[in-house]
Amino acid sequence: MGADEAIGTQYHIQFETLPEPFETGSVSNRPTIVSRPSGAWLRVPQGFEASLVAEGLHGPRALAVASDGAIFVTEPNAGRVSKLVDGDGDGVVETVSEYARGFHLPSGIAISDGEVYVADERAVWRLGAALGAAVAPVRQPVTRAGAFGDTGGHWTRMLRFSPDGQSFYVSVGSVGNLDEEDAPRATIQRFEMVQGTQTLFASGLRNPIGMAFHPGSARLFTVVNERDGYGDGLVPDYLTEVRPGGFYGWPYAYLGAHADPQYGQIRPDLVTRTLAPDVLFEAHSAAVDLAFNAGGNFPDHYTGDGFVSFHGSWNAATPTGYKIVRVPFEDGRPTGRYETFVAGFWTEGEAPARVWGRPTGLVFDNDGHLLIADDAGGTIWRVRWVGQ
Repeated sequence: MGADEAIGTQYHIQFETLPEPFETGSVSNRPTIVSRPSGAWLRVPQGFEASLVAEGLHGPRALAVASDGAIFVTEPNAGRVSKLVDGDGDGVVETVSEYARGFHLPSGIAISDGEVYVADERAVWRLGAALGAAVAPVRQPVTRAGAFGDTGGHWTRMLRFSPDGQSFYVSVGSVGNLDEEDAPRATIQRFEMVQGTQTLFASGLRNPIGMAFHPGSARLFTVVNERDGYGDGLVPDYLTEVRPGGFYGWPYAYLGAHADPQYGQIRPDLVTRTLAPDVLFEAHSAAVDLAFNAGGNFPDHYTGDGFVSFHGSWNAATPTGYKIVRVPFEDGRPTGRYETFVAGFWTEGEAPARVWGRPTGLVFDNDGHLLIADDAGGTIWRVRWVGQ
C-alpha cells in the first residue's frame, strides 16, 4: 500500500502465503524526512478526530500519563525525560519542562504506584512522584549494573509494570541482525520489586519493543521487529502473547518451527520448540509500540483491541508502515488480522517515501484518547471519538 492507503484497509498475513527466503533481493530504501506540508493532517476513521497536542520535541519515543493528565515522554537522543502539561484542559500542551536528564538513550517509561520509572540502554531508574514535581525528586537505579548485557545494537529498553505492581518487564533487543547471542540480549527480562531478583521471562525475540498487558488480565503481549536480509516479504514483524519461558525462534527459526536457512541446523531442538506468533505484520513495517484500549472514549467494539505503531521501513523496495494499525481481539484473543487506523505521515513517493512523521510511542490517556508520539516530526497527536 502507498501514501494514499485507505483507512480501514484490512490485512491477514499467513505463513503459507509468504515467499521463500532469498526469493527476492534485499534493498536499502530509506525514507526522506520532510517538513509537514501546509494543511497536512492525520487521517482517521469516520467519527474520530486527530489533533496536535505538542510539537517541538526532540525525537519523542515512549509515553506515560499521570493521574493528573501530565504526559511524560522519553527523548532518547537528548538523553532526557520531559513533562508536558495541558493546564487549561483544551487538549494542547502549554508547558514542556525537562523532568530528568543525563540518561543513555532513554526509551521506556512507566508510572507505577504514583512514581515515574524510566529505562535507558543500561538500567531502569526510579524518578519519584509523578504529581506536582516539575523536576524528578530522585534518580535511583533499580536494576543492577549489566542487567541488560553489553550496550550496542538494538538499544531500546521498553518498560512495563505488572498489573499488581509487584514486578516489571524490560524488552532487550539483540546486538545484531542475525547471530547467536547470550541472554539477556533478544529476551524479555522480569524483575521483582521487593526481592530485586531478575529472571528470563521469554527468549528468541530478535527485537521486542512495545509491551502491554491485555486489559483486566496478567497476559503480556509484545510487538517484535524480525530479521532482515531475506527479501522484501520476509520476515514479517509480529504481535504475540508472551508465554513464560517461551522461545520465539531467533536466530534458529522464524514464525514458529520453520528453520532459519543459516542457523536452523545448529539447534534443531530449539527450532522444534519455537512458538508461533499470534499476528503477522508486513515485513519491515518496524512495529514499535503497543497499547490496548480499555474503554472510556472509543466505541464499545474497540474495547480490548490492540493498537500498534509502525515506524516504517528502510529496506523494502515498496515502502510500508508509517501508520497506526488496529489489531482486533475477540474473546480476549487476537483474530490474526489487522487494519489501518491512522495514516497521513507518508505524503508521497516510494523510492524513497517522503514522510513528515514516523510514529513511535502509544498510550491511552485518562479519558480514553489515543496519544501518538512521532520522533521524526517531534510531535504528539491525539485521536479521539467525536461522532456517531
